[in-house]
Amino acid sequence: MRVLFVCLGNICRSPTAEGVLRHQLQAAGLAEQVHVASAGTGDWHVGKAPDSRTCKAAMVRGYDLSQQRAQQVNVAHFAEYDLILAMDESNLSHLRAMRPQSAPGELDLFLRRYGAKLDEVPDPYYGGAEGFEQVLDLIEEACKALVVEIKGRL
Repeated sequence: MRVLFVCLGNICRSPTAEGVLRHQLQAAGLAEQVHVASAGTGDWHVGKAPDSRTCKAAMVRGYDLSQQRAQQVNVAHFAEYDLILAMDESNLSHLRAMRPQSAPGELDLFLRRYGAKLDEVPDPYYGGAEGFEQVLDLIEEACKALVVEIKGRL
């Protein structure tokens, strides 16, 4: 199975989701069966590591994001991934607009799909450390439900 997380710049929310899901899949013994990646709808940060505040908050919880590099989502991703999960409505709208009609993979809003308290993962980029903590809390909880779904699919 292949899962792609998408946010705006691929330096805060989607790399966090990628790191958390990888960690949870490893703990569940599913890491070899699921490919996880992340991308951004924008191209500003292509090739760059996640935001340093994102990496710091993630590392405190045991997630190492240091090897990740930002990429921009492209039309080929729709054929490559079984599940593409957007962090907010704006990115979901962008993905819907660029998605080929023949794309076999599912496209959805990450938190809404997994019954979180919020529909969207808020962008922590312009805020303080508490925003990065909130993002981690929301993503950790939603990834637990995603791992259950993945187990059912495999």
